[in-house]
Amino acid sequence: MKGMRIASLVSAGTEMLYALGLGEQVVAVSHECDWPPECRRLLRVTRANIDAAAGSGAIDEQVRRMLAEGKPLYEVDARAMAELEPDVIVAQAQCDVCAVRYTDVLTAVRDEPHLQRCQVISLNPRSIGDVLEEMCRIGDAAGIGERASEVVAGLHERVERIRCEAANLTSAQRPRVAMVEWAEPLMLAGNWVPELIDLAGGSCRLTSQGQPSGTIAWDEFVCFNPEVILVCPCGFDERRAAEETKLLAGRAEWSKLMAVQRGKVFPIDGNAYFNRPGPRLVDSLELLAGICKSARQGEENKCV
Repeated sequence: MKGMRIASLVSAGTEMLYALGLGEQVVAVSHECDWPPECRRLLRVTRANIDAAAGSGAIDEQVRRMLAEGKPLYEVDARAMAELEPDVIVAQAQCDVCAVRYTDVLTAVRDEPHLQRCQVISLNPRSIGDVLEEMCRIGDAAGIGERASEVVAGLHERVERIRCEAANLTSAQRPRVAMVEWAEPLMLAGNWVPELIDLAGGSCRLTSQGQPSGTIAWDEFVCFNPEVILVCPCGFDERRAAEETKLLAGRAEWSKLMAVQRGKVFPIDGNAYFNRPGPRLVDSLELLAGICKSARQGEENKCV
């Protein structure tokens, strides 16, 4: 729909909008939106109530305390957003820890007269297929369904290419992969990540597709003995991922893990890859497929 004005309150939604060619219609974004770079010039209408500069253990403590007290981790500036007169608001209902709560968005729309006629699109993906379907849903809402279908078809082709390359691998050929989403406490990535690992030719029996990310005991992690470790703390960049990797390296038995001994530990920019359920999940899949292939070849070379 020409002239439609869109406010995106979740970074993955912003990336979807720009990938669909709707960037010029986006009038406001969240405090976390940083891709593509053009979105950084837009008004930010959300803010965080936690200290993201603190250590991972301290952040976890803040989050648990605030959730127990019923306090929001993020807030939306409904008045500032209303002044921009958006027709559509893209939000999320997946995780209260990751972005503004869906219920808070609905409250803002209800209480702010200039927002009451807005259409709210809520994202809640659990798989890469869900992500692509939601891109089509946004395209339909914006009146560009045909264009969205073309964009999504291109992404599907890339996913299918990776799937076919790994489809015939045996269990023994698939390297054990651990995707660390948080260091203190130790958490492994869930939701769409187990699916990405499988599609890329890896294996991780510690997580299940579609299930939320969860904590894991260090002894269980050591017992799994991953051949590949990716450290991509949720909401942080590669610099912070490197710092979190150093925390992990201070744990007992770290140096004995197969991934460490083979040089297959990768600090990853979680904002760019794996954490956000947007179009760059396909880039993430391709990155992971290359890493898994490298791990397989390393094993084969060692056996020779």
